[in-house]
Amino acid sequence: MTSLRRSSATIPAGTAHGQRCRIFHGVTDILPPGLRAHLGDRYRLHGEVMRGGMARVYRAYDMVRGSEVAIKVLRPELAAALGLDRFLREIRILGRLHHPNILPLLDSREGGGSLYYVSPYIAGSSLQRRLEREGPLPFVEAVRIGRDIAAALDHAHQLDVIHRDIKPGNVLLGEDRALVCDFGIARAVELAGGDRFASSSGFAVGTPTYMSPEQATGEPIDLRCDVYGLGCVLYEMLTGEPPFTGPTAQAVLARSLAEEFRPVRTVRPEVPSAAEAAIRSALASEPDRRPGTAGELVERFSGRG
Repeated sequence: MTSLRRSSATIPAGTAHGQRCRIFHGVTDILPPGLRAHLGDRYRLHGEVMRGGMARVYRAYDMVRGSEVAIKVLRPELAAALGLDRFLREIRILGRLHHPNILPLLDSREGGGSLYYVSPYIAGSSLQRRLEREGPLPFVEAVRIGRDIAAALDHAHQLDVIHRDIKPGNVLLGEDRALVCDFGIARAVELAGGDRFASSSGFAVGTPTYMSPEQATGEPIDLRCDVYGLGCVLYEMLTGEPPFTGPTAQAVLARSLAEEFRPVRTVRPEVPSAAEAAIRSALASEPDRRPGTAGELVERFSGRG
């Protein structure tokens, strides 16, 4: 197998679900032979660009569309747990979402025994990578990115679609806007067995650091779990770290239930008090105490609400 080298260059359309990712450049001999043969009729592959706990992502040229794409191939363990029908049903939820701040689904299929889906390739960076590289963002930049995320979520929520895994790794930064990716994946994993799959495979369903208490404890959820996730992202954009951390998922949950996090203005005194109050409301352990929509949260955050 040809060796791979790390790079911090471009980020593909979509990051691995629930995991920090490693970025690679490589050749296509790392693909399963059956999948390589299946893709070869349409896609000219440039190599693997990202690898995470849920999937590997490959950059390719779509010879039919005439454009660069990212092909996300699910790990065999996850693909087996999901099954083809459930995977296609859930991932095609994304096909209902047409919005400038949502990364579109171009295709989803089974090929050579593997499950994969295709999105446009975004030559930029994920919000996660930018925060790792630069640390906390200027307040005006956090407002701009927050508005884009909120617009994507409000559109999805109007169609009764809940993301379930809002985090910096699922926000891509294009040239002129932020895009939310990976709608449908968290729900698919939950339907595949949730905790049973996580415990047997070692993969996380959702990301505990950004997961609302009701989702973490298996209670019914609604759009306010995404409002909570957006609150976590706003906090991290201003402070450089998530509001709730701990050595285990249980420790993170305990802190989120107790609403124990360092106030934003102890780290960034220049941040408006309205922004800090908005984040605190979004991180409330009870959904009824949170803003009713993502847009409402960002309006309060920006000082307009």
